[in-house]
Amino acid sequence: MRAAIIDVDGTLVDTNYQHAIAWYRAFRDCGQVLQLWRIHRHIGMGGDQFVPALTDERFERDRGEEVRKAEARRYGELIGEVEPMDGARRLLEELRLRGHAVVLASSAKPEELDHYLDLLDARELVHAWTSSADVRATKPEPDLVIAALERAGAGAQDAVMIGDSTWDVEAAKRAGVDTLGVMTGGFCEDELIDAGAKSVFESVAALCRELDATTLA
Repeated sequence: MRAAIIDVDGTLVDTNYQHAIAWYRAFRDCGQVLQLWRIHRHIGMGGDQFVPALTDERFERDRGEEVRKAEARRYGELIGEVEPMDGARRLLEELRLRGHAVVLASSAKPEELDHYLDLLDARELVHAWTSSADVRATKPEPDLVIAALERAGAGAQDAVMIGDSTWDVEAAKRAGVDTLGVMTGGFCEDELIDAGAKSVFESVAALCRELDATTLA
């Protein structure tokens, strides 16, 4: 039974641009104006990695936690707009039907992940899930992928990651897991391939249509 480790934000639910807006507003609330294109390029990182990647260690030390709290509040104002990606639930159903151990590996906060599980009606479809609360470091560190492997009872060679960002691909690569990429998070095919993805699909729905041709078949 091969494990399917699936990212959530930007892969199963359409959140990347809401997160970009929330981070922009959070930084501005804390006196730091960053251009949205720079913020988007880092979406997919967990919040613990996000702030120092966009600023520096001094800002992280002095105001990092303040920005993360502001982002949680700002994203809370937008989460009601989030909808599932086309084909997201079908992918979970198909993988479950084929006998795969499906584990969600998300950098989201636990309360956000709970919201997505309800939105996808996925609690009975997946074997387990991880959130930022389960690990010390989030993507692109491999901790979430390793935790997902443990919950699936699988080794790296018996798993495939599905994700939308270069940070998903990097986290999986550091854990020794191959990745199938989808372009629903705003990262293009070449970027995902260059990061290490084995194959890239336009959308989750496209991945569903071509599932027989993938390493999860």
